[in-house]
Amino acid sequence: MDNAGQLQRMFELVNKGDVNGFIDNLSDDFVEQEATPGLPPTKEGTRQLFEAFMAAFPDLRFHAEDMIASGDKVVARIRVTGTQKGDFFGLPASGKSIDVQGIDIVRFGDGLA
Repeated sequence: MDNAGQLQRMFELVNKGDVNGFIDNLSDDFVEQEATPGLPPTKEGTRQLFEAFMAAFPDLRFHAEDMIASGDKVVARIRVTGTQKGDFFGLPASGKSIDVQGIDIVRFGDGLA
């Protein structure tokens, strides 16, 4: 599977609520470049972040709108949607929907992100 296909597969795992499957694709020395207060920028911190997202937004979905792959990197323009049905880092459930656009830049090596 090429790197863009691998990243799409990782998004699909999140969309199915399979946080562990998603995390299993990260290398043990993974570093999250987008800091989340109170969480380490590691594989375990990323697990905690996604578990918090899934608890607060049980219908969380990652939609890759564009992907560009070059060498060991994939850039994805993504849209993240969901409905807040649980607390999220101190914010009580609102029942409101989110629709957020973002850019993910992922480097793959040894078959892992």
